[in-house]
Amino acid sequence: MSLPQTTIAIVYDYDQTLSPTYMQDEVLFPAYGIDPAAFWKKSQYLVREEGWESELAYLKTLLDSLPMDPPTNEELVRLGANLKFYPGLPEMFTELHSLLSEAHRAIGIRIEHYILSSGMKALIEGSALKPYVKEIFGCEFATDSKGRITFPKRVISHTQKTQYLFRINKGLLDLSQDVNDHMPPELRPVPFTNMIYVGDGPTDVPCFTVMKQFGGQSIAVYNPNDPTLSSFRKCYQLSAHANRIKHIAPSDYRGGSHLRLLLDEMVREIADRILRNRREEIEESRVAAPGHL
Repeated sequence: MSLPQTTIAIVYDYDQTLSPTYMQDEVLFPAYGIDPAAFWKKSQYLVREEGWESELAYLKTLLDSLPMDPPTNEELVRLGANLKFYPGLPEMFTELHSLLSEAHRAIGIRIEHYILSSGMKALIEGSALKPYVKEIFGCEFATDSKGRITFPKRVISHTQKTQYLFRINKGLLDLSQDVNDHMPPELRPVPFTNMIYVGDGPTDVPCFTVMKQFGGQSIAVYNPNDPTLSSFRKCYQLSAHANRIKHIAPSDYRGGSHLRLLLDEMVREIADRILRNRREEIEESRVAAPGHL
């Protein structure tokens, strides 16, 4: 027995991939009067001098920087409504679905979108992107009896992000399920060959590596309006020297852009391959009726 494996999954990093800013800088720090420069300096000190993991360092620094009565997760969700994105979002999420033909849809081919971030899940949950994505994976806070955030409940580092690619691959989106459980390739609902990962730099290298190893596709995106060109150089290094990815593109998700041309073609290519394979399977399983004597 095997599954149809007709789902195409596109997985996106968030900061610097879907948005030109860091989500904390954009909506959280202004709301609570936190100085971004001082915040990141303190966070980086914890990493450099005290050996903290970078994601835990920024979450601790955030809790230390908030007022005596910190916000609730619901308040963080409301702040997320103010997040801004690169051109073409969120419209692209629905536009990509128009690439599927009637023949594709007839056999159940569909596109699912996922966001996989080391940022704060609650902020993305409140954003305009939420209605378009199947699942958002991000750092989460536990709360006290009054519902106020108290301590990191879930931390997703750039190396841990690969776990969530396998969750999508195996269909284990419920985090109580053990992603390490064995599952034969033919029973995995989203094979890596049906997956596309979009990220922006070195923190996405583990995910780029997994995608390359298992036959998926990746795109590294950069901010074309970055005057320092550091955003572009990160992607260039990954492509030209690190051999991590094949494709880099400016972060412009509008139709006709370089990035959209890549995404459109990848989606069409995957959909056509799934359709072709399904037709071959049906043809091979057909048994001719006995002929008349």
